[in-house]
Amino acid sequence: EMRKGVKEAADETLLTPRFYTTDFDEMEQLFNTEFNSKLNEEEMKAMLSEFATDYNQTHFVRDPSFKEAADKVSGETRNIFIEFLERSCTAEFSGFLLYKELGRRLKKTNPTVAEIFTLMSRDEARHAGFLNKAMSDFGLSLDLGFLTKTRQYTFFKPKFIFYATYLSEKIGYWRYISIYRHLQKNPENDLYPIFSKFENWCQDENRHGDFFAALLKSQPQFLNNWEAKLWSRFFCLSVYVTMYLNDHQRTAFYESVGLDTKQFNQHVILETNRTTARIFPQVIDVENPEFFERLDRMVESNAKLVEMTKAGASTVDKAPVIAAMAGELVKILLMPPVDAGSLDMVENEATLVY
Repeated sequence: EMRKGVKEAADETLLTPRFYTTDFDEMEQLFNTEFNSKLNEEEMKAMLSEFATDYNQTHFVRDPSFKEAADKVSGETRNIFIEFLERSCTAEFSGFLLYKELGRRLKKTNPTVAEIFTLMSRDEARHAGFLNKAMSDFGLSLDLGFLTKTRQYTFFKPKFIFYATYLSEKIGYWRYISIYRHLQKNPENDLYPIFSKFENWCQDENRHGDFFAALLKSQPQFLNNWEAKLWSRFFCLSVYVTMYLNDHQRTAFYESVGLDTKQFNQHVILETNRTTARIFPQVIDVENPEFFERLDRMVESNAKLVEMTKAGASTVDKAPVIAAMAGELVKILLMPPVDAGSLDMVENEATLVY
């Protein structure tokens, strides 16, 4: 039984943040410089220096305004804020666990890469702790140690970790910077001070994504064949669809800070896809109107599924709706893709904002 003030973790579904594990032996092989001549040690050392600088060491500082603002948030808005903080905290903590273990396992094989993973775990722990402390302003917190022991872990091969984590870091960057810029222009919608931290915060996400781009460059086999193109499109689609469906189930949160959920999501996907096209060999053509039309149909189907589940519908009853959603996914995957990718990294330009 959870102690008072500790929130029980939300039930796990296909759309909830996941904890990941991987084949650490294969990871050690990939980063062994004796076998991988493509690993640019100078680039890795430069990145390590960047992470060691720890630009945000003194950024995540709280003051009385956090609790004061939380006390003013009430009713359904309060509930959706708590859910937002919980999901965000769980996602950041998931990154901490994975990066920490990679840092530990790669110490002997490649100390430079290992230290970068360790420093990234530092960032993720800082984010998760800050979010959990924010939850305490609303009278609750997550028992992260309990989550570590009880949460199911999803196994991904190393190359899938690279694709998925690159995308999650970059989409996190675009989400945070877009919310921050919106609230800078519309301060009357800034209900809670955590959003004021998003500008510097998102740069952590951006640096993490750039590191995974460098790792992908060091593994050309993950970028230069038909299989790499297929998996690149698949992970783009899975990340975009998950965010789109999740956020459309939570339009009340975005409306509470003055955002249009659909417009916000489409902006984030467009920008993430343009960024991703710099490294992935192929991406989904999200600028084809058909893409968002199909996503919107999936939102409608997902809303039906939620209602059917609440009403106690059987799996057989839900099967046609699930099949319709699966059909939309397949049709998006079969859309003509955009050939992209470069083995040269391009500096991110965050000039277009929501």
